[in-house]
Amino acid sequence: MGAQDAVAEAGIAEALLSAFFSSADLLASELLLFAGIWFLIGAIDDFSLDFVWLINHLRPARRVRRLNSGMTAKSMRFAVFVPAWDEADVIGDMVAHSLARWSGDNFRLYVGAYANDPATHAAALGGARGDRRLRLMTLEAAGPSSKADCLNHLWRAMRADEVQQGWAFDAVVLHDAEDVVHPAEFELYQHWLADHDFVQIPVWPLIDPASRLIGGHYADEFAEAHLRKMPVRSRLGVAMPCAGVGCAFRHDVLLALGRASGEDAPFATDSLTEDYELGIRIHERGGRGVFVRERDAGGDLVATRAFFPGELSAAVRQKTRWMIGIALSGWDRTGWGGSMADIWMRARDRRAALAALVLVAGYLGLALWVLVAMGSWLDIYRPAPLDPAAHVLLVATGCTLVWRLLVRAACTGWNHGWTEALWSLPRAFVSNIIAVMAARRALVAYTASLRGARLAWDKTRHRIPSASHLQQGAIPAPGPARDEGHG
Repeated sequence: MGAQDAVAEAGIAEALLSAFFSSADLLASELLLFAGIWFLIGAIDDFSLDFVWLINHLRPARRVRRLNSGMTAKSMRFAVFVPAWDEADVIGDMVAHSLARWSGDNFRLYVGAYANDPATHAAALGGARGDRRLRLMTLEAAGPSSKADCLNHLWRAMRADEVQQGWAFDAVVLHDAEDVVHPAEFELYQHWLADHDFVQIPVWPLIDPASRLIGGHYADEFAEAHLRKMPVRSRLGVAMPCAGVGCAFRHDVLLALGRASGEDAPFATDSLTEDYELGIRIHERGGRGVFVRERDAGGDLVATRAFFPGELSAAVRQKTRWMIGIALSGWDRTGWGGSMADIWMRARDRRAALAALVLVAGYLGLALWVLVAMGSWLDIYRPAPLDPAAHVLLVATGCTLVWRLLVRAACTGWNHGWTEALWSLPRAFVSNIIAVMAARRALVAYTASLRGARLAWDKTRHRIPSASHLQQGAIPAPGPARDEGHG
């Protein structure tokens, strides 16, 4: 009986293992099929963008019409808005180096701080050292409210100053408290605002060796976005999203948006991505935005440089805010636009949540496939032969993945060198993990907002770059800018 029992138990165990691996095999096949189909759809989308980019770069460079506005390099007046909540660690240095890099009196730096944040208030004043080009605005309400609310207070303060001084600014520039500004920004803005309603320059994430994987993945994403995606959008003439830093808007355009909102202020306080929406709203009113890459006389790219979050939790929080504002809220807040090109670009903006779901399916399917392969290697389970169509799909998906990694590495290498291009390969996996974690948080928060919960200003801790970090993209003394190309 003992031998028979042992044989029976072995048979049961074998049957259970076979059933387990059979289920894992089936689930792996279904998950990989689902992920493969969506990866292929995404690849067609990306290849289409690559094709448009290539066509535009094979053509002779097209110049945007530039009007002779009669303004000299010092004649356009700029109001620079910097919202600051709990930014005592960085705002003083930001104010100091901005006032030093931007010579002349054709601008005023408006910094918004809160009454319950005296440390930020003191740091901003300390950075200015009595420079009258700083206008520190204190919000009486306890912070944080929202970034848009702070910007609207700065707008109203600027408008009050205009009434008092008897003249108006020509343009408004947006920056964050951790930004390193470029000396040639104003000259570039003035040149392109002659016949555009807003201008966006590149954002250059600085790479901290102490956070090369998490903080560094922003360099990969912005390099690809600002070398490949934004120029295509600009050339297609579709709505140009604003990055919220390194961007300038004509005063009259913001004034019209504020009047249209009924609140006499242009920034949407009920949005987590008021900067992104601002570019969309300008386009919907017939305005024109342009993305511009120019280099100054010394060859330095005119861009906004800054550190991005280097810790996993901070990166997830930031990506959560972006995903809520662009991929989820955007469906009902900004619509889909009129032209097919607009619909295409907005669909690309909003695919982040679906992409995260596809990534989860792909990674889980891959893990189960490895498990089934181990069972086959141990002679525990014999998987069924792969369907020829599924084989073709998996091979096509693998090839497109390699292509995407190569494009990403090429963009990173162009901006940051080939060492970082190699780092971009493992960072692609890190970027995917952050996206999946952010998608989960975004869906929970967005669902809660549909039930009436308030979406809070969930900001991340910032730091200002040291001189050694700025060697990644050295910023020279002020000088004239030259054209490298625009969108």
